[in-house]
Amino acid sequence: QVQLVESGGGLVQAGESLRLACVASGDTFRITTVGWYRQAPGKQREWVGTITRKGGSTNYADSVRGRFTISRDNAVNTVYLQMDSLKPEDTAVYYCNAVVITVNREDYWGQGTQVTVSS
Repeated sequence: QVQLVESGGGLVQAGESLRLACVASGDTFRITTVGWYRQAPGKQREWVGTITRKGGSTNYADSVRGRFTISRDNAVNTVYLQMDSLKPEDTAVYYCNAVVITVNREDYWGQGTQVTVSS
């Protein structure tokens, strides 16, 4: 089992920055990738980006590439989402997702953290 706790959300103005953190506990050695997703009111959950636990390779959605950066600190089992040049359309609840791939795929989710960007 893996447990995830996000933090760092808040209210900012357009153009400002925020850094979210996702702290993992439990069987963290089993994690293959950690992703960030977001869900705005009335919309489906949207993938933001992913980082691999071992090599640190990253991928991003087109909507955030160049503005958001995912990094990790395996020593403290934490993945970060640095969000720069925020836009009102970035307003959403942000969730982190840990994927464990063995024989099957297991997905673990945090409780989410609210990010609100005012214009």
